[in-house]
Amino acid sequence: MAANIRRWYRLDNTGKIYPSITSTRVSTVFRVSATLKEKVEPVLLQSALDNIIERFPYFKVNLKKGLFWYYFEYAYHNPKVKKEVFYPCMFMFFKKKKTFPFRVLYYNRKISCEFSHSITDGTGAIAFLKTLLVEYFKLKGIQSTISKDILDIKSSVKQEEYEDSAHKYYKKEIPPPDVPKKAMHFPFKLNKKGEYYIITGILDVSQLKEKSKIYGCSITELLLALYFESIQDFVYSQDNRTRKRLKKRVVINLPVNLRRIFPSSTMRNFFISITPSIDLRLGKYTREELIKQVKNYLELNLNEKYLSMYISRNVNNEKNKFIRVIPLFIKNLIMPVIYQRFGESGYTSSISNLGLIVMPSEIQGLIERFEFYPPPSKGNIVKVGVASYEDNIYISFGRLTKNTEIEKCFFRKIKKMNISVKVETNLR
Repeated sequence: MAANIRRWYRLDNTGKIYPSITSTRVSTVFRVSATLKEKVEPVLLQSALDNIIERFPYFKVNLKKGLFWYYFEYAYHNPKVKKEVFYPCMFMFFKKKKTFPFRVLYYNRKISCEFSHSITDGTGAIAFLKTLLVEYFKLKGIQSTISKDILDIKSSVKQEEYEDSAHKYYKKEIPPPDVPKKAMHFPFKLNKKGEYYIITGILDVSQLKEKSKIYGCSITELLLALYFESIQDFVYSQDNRTRKRLKKRVVINLPVNLRRIFPSSTMRNFFISITPSIDLRLGKYTREELIKQVKNYLELNLNEKYLSMYISRNVNNEKNKFIRVIPLFIKNLIMPVIYQRFGESGYTSSISNLGLIVMPSEIQGLIERFEFYPPPSKGNIVKVGVASYEDNIYISFGRLTKNTEIEKCFFRKIKKMNISVKVETNLR
């Protein structure tokens, strides 16, 4: 084993909870994928994975049980690429012996990397996928210039890559935020276990950007406002009895990449979720009101001081003496209850935007698109993942229900703004 590769790794502050709450309904697995212009060659893909995996030793791990917490142990065997045959983001048996907390899948022209949130977030996953793609095309005879978010597989592993940045920026004196109150949840029937439906809308990013400028907001702010408006329209379309029951706080879970606020190059989890909301008990909002509310909320809360409160809360929970001494088997029983009470019960849905993904110019034109699928969860049965590539933005609704009212309403609003939308789905 190389000197710069550790034999074991602690789970980071955010990742600690996921092994205890994972289930067939709450897989904690998300996906980043790239669709190529040509069919994937599985043998070359496996070779590319073999070539890069040692550069990501903190991902080349197996989950192990400790007395109080899980930990990751470095694995001496390599992961294998597999042909995709199931629904995306499905339950991962990463607690099983010699099973990795991620998988690399291929199907036709698509390469997908699915990760348990226990080892990384969207930033780390995209870095892995981009590095894999560069190596794959290198094996096809196409050299690329190493650029941002792509690791040089010949370089040494830096300690900063596997640091727990939440602990690094934790300040004991900072108070935690208020405990979230219960939010409205969609009254939809759950799918059978193992079924996860995706609806992806493909939009011209320049058209969306132009509309954002007209409204005086960013693309993310406009998408948030339109999502709030879609949920609001759904509630007001119900009969009086159902509407009265659903007229509560609508809360969107918006993950924030903390690397943009705090200097960090970690490949592990380093994000928190902020919660813009509207209260439907106060009446119906216009689009302009929603945009103003979202814009003001983000301007007030996307700063170091506010975000530090969430870091403080998360690290304080981990450092709590009572929680630390509870044996792991008991933690496995109580963590799902805590997660439901203080996590998902406070959210109606979520939107996670990975932003613009850029590849080296040598291979940029060989890739058609990138997509991001959010992790399925029975507490928030509809979620949204967003990624942009070249001229398009890809908005993917992941849902554990056959009901499509929210997505239809959302994309209809986009079309009414004279933005072209192409909609795709994996509904079978």
